Amino acid sequence: MILSETFPKDTIVLNLSSTEKDELFEELVETIHSAHPVFNKEEALNCLNEREAKMTTGIMHSVAIPHALIPSMKGSVGAIGISHEGIDYDSLDKAPVHVVFMIIGNESDPGHHIQVLKHLATVLQSPDFVKNILSLKSSAEIYNFICTSEESLIN
Repeated sequence: MILSETFPKDTIVLNLSSTEKDELFEELVETIHSAHPVFNKEEALNCLNEREAKMTTGIMHSVAIPHALIPSMKGSVGAIGISHEGIDYDSLDKAPVHVVFMIIGNESDPGHHIQVLKHLATVLQSPDFVKNILSLKSSAEIYNFICTSEESLIN
């Protein structure tokens, strides 16, 4: 499954320390880099910020999906961040963001990156998906919930 490969348990942050978008990007890029140290963190941050400058990735109530394609990445990897307090994100609906799905992919394979975004968009359309994620208490629970959701909706 695409989402289970992109968002492993060790890149799920249950209690983000960030309160603003810039801090959030640094925190989640560091989380991804800790699990996959093969890419350039500065390059990832620059590309994420460039993408965000074009249009916010705070796409729906409580959810943001910052994403970027960079040359130094192998495949697509991501992190999930949870903030019960909310992050000032400048989202389309101007509401704070509570669930963040960050994805960093290889610029030479944009097709895979698009597949990840497509699968994520599909599970996000499920009623109560975000509410359920926010109610879970561990990285393992969130990971299992995402895997189950993807399997039931995509297959």
